[in-house]
Amino acid sequence: MNLRSLVKPLGWFSIGLGVAELLAPRRIAEAHGEPRADTLVRGFGVREIAAGIGILAAPQRSAGLWTRAAGDVLDIGAAGLAAAKGRGRARAIALGSLAFCAGALAIDLLTARAVAEPAPEPAPA
Repeated sequence: MNLRSLVKPLGWFSIGLGVAELLAPRRIAEAHGEPRADTLVRGFGVREIAAGIGILAAPQRSAGLWTRAAGDVLDIGAAGLAAAKGRGRARAIALGSLAFCAGALAIDLLTARAVAEPAPEPAPA
């Protein structure tokens, strides 16, 4: 698989996730058992939108992808705290978010690395 093909979809995903976090921060925070974290969720949304715009504005550069990866680390920390404090359904949602963010971090790191490396030369005919 050519990881470079994931760049634009990751940019659009960031924007979509960021919009969701801006439109429903309280609902997302409550689902994770942290009803007063809506301001944090809103901030995460702004960060996601900024990363997505950066990725789409310069898909040939890895900076936006590294920004996404750094955000994933923040998301892992927030989801981990929510999972540690949570009970029942909220804990399950936080654990799911934690797993999702870990997977997103892996994809973002691999894609950023692929974009940062020079494109392979085509084989001579």
